[in-house]
Amino acid sequence: MTHPALHTRLCDLMGIEYPIIQTGMGWVAGPSLASATSNAGGLGIIAGATLSFAELQAAIADVKARTGGKPFGVNIRADAPDAADRVDLMIREQVKVASFAQAPNRDFIAKLKDHGIVVIPSIGAKRHAEKVAEWGVDAVLVQGGEGGGHTGSVPTTLLLPQVVDTVDIPVVAAGGFFDGRGLVAALAYGASGIAMGTRFLLTSDSRVPDAVKAEYLKRTVTDTVVTREVDGQPHRVLRTALIDRLEKHVPGTSFARALANALRFQKDSGISYTDMAKEGLAMKKNQELSWSQVIMAANSAVLTKRALVDGRTDIGVFPTGQVVGMIDDLPSCQELIDRIIADADAILSKWC
Repeated sequence: MTHPALHTRLCDLMGIEYPIIQTGMGWVAGPSLASATSNAGGLGIIAGATLSFAELQAAIADVKARTGGKPFGVNIRADAPDAADRVDLMIREQVKVASFAQAPNRDFIAKLKDHGIVVIPSIGAKRHAEKVAEWGVDAVLVQGGEGGGHTGSVPTTLLLPQVVDTVDIPVVAAGGFFDGRGLVAALAYGASGIAMGTRFLLTSDSRVPDAVKAEYLKRTVTDTVVTREVDGQPHRVLRTALIDRLEKHVPGTSFARALANALRFQKDSGISYTDMAKEGLAMKKNQELSWSQVIMAANSAVLTKRALVDGRTDIGVFPTGQVVGMIDDLPSCQELIDRIIADADAILSKWC
């Protein structure tokens, strides 16, 4: 029997044993990781945004077979061309949680909720939390600046209490969490649970190649950088030779450098010029990017895949939270969650 404080509103909302969520990391959070997390009592999330529709169908079926009915989630992009079809797929398959990297529109929220699916978007600012709460989402995932991948500038310890004091739905804290102490701290701030990306990436259930995991494990808390040079948005990644090259600005050369990089990445990745152009133009339309950033943005997904799937440290981009410097082992998801809960329980039992 664990401390009663470890059973939160989030557990009841999502039907999970422990208030721990594995984030939908692109190219990382596949069926094996998501199912291992859910089977350990947390909520595993499939990274649907980097899967084709057919691949997502197969991944959902795989996780359902592995978990035997335990809750899990699917992460999608609300602005994807086939987002409506993916919403319908989650409804048909009775996925428990719909996770959105960006705010879903009101129609998606209403439709999903009408079919009993929990809707939880990720947000990085107080005003975003207020907006989606007004639209009717069930919970929000709040990522502070320590988090990996696309991130904001406000630390979790400042952003989290802002959001908790603003909305009356469950708030999940992300950015900087890796152990039982962090879970207790998040609960003390008023959160209903924590979400972790880098910590779950560095488990034995993660599909990331062992050589890449070894590269992560060598890093310290100062070995990450927030750059806009990958796709125009603040992006926390491991500092590598590629990132250092992208960060060097020589007036008048950024466009030529981006184009040269794009041609090199295209040759290595095999992605078609047509697909690159479509992706870049879509980002140019939706975001205020320079043409140099557009060219790089069109390659960002390929660069991340090259890192996390193919292990290409020479051309890859490695999203990571600062917490990477606090991690030194590769437990299974079961071992990780058991350890976090045991440590949190010991702390709470001592002080409460």
